[in-house]
Amino acid sequence: MEVRLLLVGRSERGLVTDGVKHYLDRLARNLPVEQVVLPEAGRGDPAYQQRTESERILAALKPGEKVVVLDERGAQLTSPQFAERLGKWRDQGVRQVTFVIGGAYGMTDAVRARADLVLALSAMTFPHQLVRVLFAEQLYRAVAILQGSPYHH
Repeated sequence: MEVRLLLVGRSERGLVTDGVKHYLDRLARNLPVEQVVLPEAGRGDPAYQQRTESERILAALKPGEKVVVLDERGAQLTSPQFAERLGKWRDQGVRQVTFVIGGAYGMTDAVRARADLVLALSAMTFPHQLVRVLFAEQLYRAVAILQGSPYHH
């Protein structure tokens, strides 16, 4: 199974990029991972930004892939439950799972409707840049759980 992270907007150097790189480098030893960064819609009207970025996300999705959208309205899973979901897809022969992290104004209903799973990291709201680090760690943790690694204890 291959993993693709579909992200809106570039990260500045520093904590976010270092944190994401740390976990994705570790993850890449066991699972192919690709990051695709879509451009932000620019500054201005939030509704325009959300709509434009959502259109770019939908255009970047591939037929037949599993899509997981990270959104505060999504299901909250424990780390073992998330690992179980990934393991189930792997065992079903799913070739690619794309995880979508939108921009500052989120995504439209059309993006959520395309998702096989809408996932929330917490009931709290986080900056979309910070979500990248948190999710990269959870993805690494899920694979560690599936492999029986002592990382998750």
